[in-house]
Amino acid sequence: MSKKKQFVESITEMEEDFAQWYTDVVKQAELVDYGPVRGTMIIEPYGFAMWEHIRDELDRQIKETGHKNVSFPLFIPESLLQKEKDHVEGFAPEVAWVTHGGEEELGERICVRPTSEVLFCNYYSDKINSYRDLPKLYNQWSNVVRWEKTTRPFLRSLEFLWQEGHTAHATHEEAEAETAKMLDVYADVVENYLAIPVIKGRKTDMEKFAGANYTLTIETLMHDGQALQAGTSHLFGTGFAEAFDITYLDKEGKQQYVHQTSWGITTRLIGALIMVHGDNRGLVVPPRIAPTQAMIVPIAQHKEGVLDKAYDLRDQLASVARVDIDASDKMPGWKFNECEMKGYPVRIEIGPRDIEKNQVVIARRDNGEKEFVSLDDIETRLPELLEEIQANLFNQAYEHRATKTSIVKNMDELTTALKENPGFMKAMWCGDEACEEKIKEDTSVTSRCIPFEQEKVSDTCLCCGKEAKELVYWARAY
Repeated sequence: MSKKKQFVESITEMEEDFAQWYTDVVKQAELVDYGPVRGTMIIEPYGFAMWEHIRDELDRQIKETGHKNVSFPLFIPESLLQKEKDHVEGFAPEVAWVTHGGEEELGERICVRPTSEVLFCNYYSDKINSYRDLPKLYNQWSNVVRWEKTTRPFLRSLEFLWQEGHTAHATHEEAEAETAKMLDVYADVVENYLAIPVIKGRKTDMEKFAGANYTLTIETLMHDGQALQAGTSHLFGTGFAEAFDITYLDKEGKQQYVHQTSWGITTRLIGALIMVHGDNRGLVVPPRIAPTQAMIVPIAQHKEGVLDKAYDLRDQLASVARVDIDASDKMPGWKFNECEMKGYPVRIEIGPRDIEKNQVVIARRDNGEKEFVSLDDIETRLPELLEEIQANLFNQAYEHRATKTSIVKNMDELTTALKENPGFMKAMWCGDEACEEKIKEDTSVTSRCIPFEQEKVSDTCLCCGKEAKELVYWARAY
């Protein structure tokens, strides 16, 4: 057994068991611990710091596009939830109910928020009266509860953190523009901060959000070839407005229903980050959302002047990067291993010889390469290097997705692709839900999206052989 393997022997190799590898990394990198109730998670400081960087950038862009943050209750009366039939049917299997308050049984069951559409609709029905009250551009950061049967940290848990936007507009055109705009915001954050390439498109009617006219989505591909929905934006039209009587007087004095949207992302983005960039050494965190972008490891720190110089270096770099120092009594090799396990973008080594030469050694987490950098140049070189790593991680993920994307023209080719190169499968579809259902039943493959960028890879539907209407991305998914 190699020394490298000994250092990470608590991590199952991803080629051996990807699911166990994921769980091992989540635990060993100290992202989460398990909560006392099955399927719940405690997000530990390192994991939460990662979420904060994602949240802060997304929050900045949400506010930049004119939205305001609000906070709505965790509890929803059952009668309110029942107002929109399609919506409640879509969420019914996952709803957690409160039936008692103290020792007393409640007169009406209370739903623990799985999503907040009905709360916003109830609020809007009171607050919107005139076209002058529109648009309402609201967002909230909150937790939700969905009683999942099968759980996995970040990917599916009973309770998770998310952001949910809920807007109301005077016209269909304004609501459509909002739906598309917020999908673009999500794509920007996922691609440019998490370094994960996305496919933008529309969900089929079978896969759209319950109660929506249509759902737009950004789809991502994990290292093992399974897809992950990374964010969605929904156009509701007037369906919720009609159910909740949300009307306004237009400029001509006529009563009109508002047009609504909602959109959201969750802590599952951290799960995506792990499964796209991680390796058999642990996490690999993109610099732009890394809580620690550079970890300084003093070498022979017991020798005079080494620790002092390491702390001086940390202070020197504080203005250009998020830098920390490991001054613990652990051996350097174990510190290196911990740096790799936690996915810090760079490790900076400084010891007596380096001090003599007025230099440091910088090791990259993404490709393992090392370089010597003068202490006179370090403030310039470190930010440059972090941007190089950010770009490289995106490019690696993009290339991986390309190699794991197949064109299939019929069910036999789809089955072959699943066995030989599981990943995204681009195939034509007739638009019939029966074909979509059959593909799912026979192969566990679902439609991921109808991409905005359409191609014609064949003339016929991969399932029934009839004339095809559009290209669809298919995959097995988390």
